Amino acid sequence: MTHSSQLSMVSFPPCKINLGLHIIRKRGDGFHDLETCFYPVPWTDILEIIPSDILSFTTSGAAIPGNDADNLCLKAYHLLQKDFNLAPVKIHLHKIIPTGAGLGGGSADAAHTIRLLSTVFQLNLSVEKMMAYAAHLGSDCAFFIQDTPMMGTGRGEILQPASLSLKGKYLVLIKPPVHVSTAEAYAGISPAQPAMPLQQILETYALADWRHVVKNDFEESVFKKYPAIADLKDTFYQHGAIYASMSGSGASVFGIFERDVTMAIPEGYTSWKGLLS
Repeated sequence: MTHSSQLSMVSFPPCKINLGLHIIRKRGDGFHDLETCFYPVPWTDILEIIPSDILSFTTSGAAIPGNDADNLCLKAYHLLQKDFNLAPVKIHLHKIIPTGAGLGGGSADAAHTIRLLSTVFQLNLSVEKMMAYAAHLGSDCAFFIQDTPMMGTGRGEILQPASLSLKGKYLVLIKPPVHVSTAEAYAGISPAQPAMPLQQILETYALADWRHVVKNDFEESVFKKYPAIADLKDTFYQHGAIYASMSGSGASVFGIFERDVTMAIPEGYTSWKGLLS
């Protein structure tokens, strides 16, 4: 059994936004082929792993839907435990990133569990090995093994570095009190090959032009069903956003600004703002 020489480890799993999201085709396995650019955002949860006599998982902060036993952090532990016979740990997750928001918070928590376990138990897992484990847990999990912008293809798990930076730009993220299920979002999609690959669009057009050319394919059907989400995108542009979009399959919307901006946040809405790095 592998024991730890560490007392505890703390990590801060970030969320992500999608800069463009094309749903290209439905696959035989029920997933969809897509292309997107994942960009890390420093709105974080807090994850702590402590060696323990028994395996336990506890949470605080925002409520997490579903059973604790189904949480991706525990699934990540069991995945590594099969290969490395890990000693028990206490995993505590303080949840801040809203769930059902299209921000990948649960995926980030799972990926950071893998990262922390590798450190706590001195497994010395390579980035590639950790990404392979993460890909088992969810389509966008592998992105969170590294803290850099990535182009995602396949179902989101095939990653390569993205050559773009929003460093110094101001991001505002707002989630209305609406839950969009991923299945529901995909049900409204007609997959199609885009006229220009997303990576080429992002490399060809300046940020100022993105609002005309960088699309999230989920927006059309989700906006029809949930006008509050569509209204947020309009509000960002009214406040001078260079680019605004729904993230993932919703329900959060983000705006990219040149400078700090003050916006009134309606009651029941969750928000974050800060500088991108």
